[in-house]
Amino acid sequence: MDSGRIEELLTPGFSITPRKSSVPGEQWKGQFTTIQQSGQCLGCGRTLESIHLSSEEYEFLKGKIMKDVIDGGDQYKKTTPQELRRFQNFVKCCPPFDIVIDGLNVAKMFPKARESQVLLDVVSQLAKRNLHVLVLGRKHMLTQNSRWRKDDMEKVQKHASCFFADNISEDDPYLLYATLHSGNHCKFITNDLMRDHKACLPDARTQHLFFKWQQAHQLAITSRHPGSKIIFQHILNYDTVVQTTGDSWHIPYDEELVERYSYEVPTRWLCLHRKT
Repeated sequence: MDSGRIEELLTPGFSITPRKSSVPGEQWKGQFTTIQQSGQCLGCGRTLESIHLSSEEYEFLKGKIMKDVIDGGDQYKKTTPQELRRFQNFVKCCPPFDIVIDGLNVAKMFPKARESQVLLDVVSQLAKRNLHVLVLGRKHMLTQNSRWRKDDMEKVQKHASCFFADNISEDDPYLLYATLHSGNHCKFITNDLMRDHKACLPDARTQHLFFKWQQAHQLAITSRHPGSKIIFQHILNYDTVVQTTGDSWHIPYDEELVERYSYEVPTRWLCLHRKT
């Protein structure tokens, strides 16, 4: 099926009816559908492509990010080679992490709450699951004020490994380095979309692998309930990009072509399959 036909089918308000495709003698049937957590389409029963990278893809992507983002990016505009080396030595001396947290980003997710308390709530909940957690922060977070209480931060440091960079430093390169260095099991928590870092990667294939890795490893916090319980969004087992097997297409469908964040999941899909 050609790209023009797909664009026609993606037009909001389009009515799906069986009709001939651009290939003579073939017919396609389409319907809007949903995808189960397992990745199985409720429309046709096929299973979508896994979100998880193969070991070869992971090592390829890790090498590219280390070269083009960590070593070759513009991080030295907001940090120093000395601090980056200090962080790299810190990570190498620690066992692999299970979760890496952008501490400042997470602390600001709920503006009405005290920032140090939000961070403590997240870290405490993860620590109860016996997860090895790394919190990346800035040095100003250790200074007592109305948003950052010293006793909260002492508890954070009790439950997690912590690295506090200079206040002008950029957190993302540190987060990427620690997550990738820890292995393919490691997840990270931030609301940052990392578009700038994706743009540093040299080609479309590497950028696609980065987005796929990001979807499989970025934990999103959806809510914080009374009693300090944090709710995390479930990470999918399937990829959320357009997929085809030759005789079927699965296309994520967003009303009015709204752009989704890396951790946002399409709720509607267009399922197309060739009639036999």
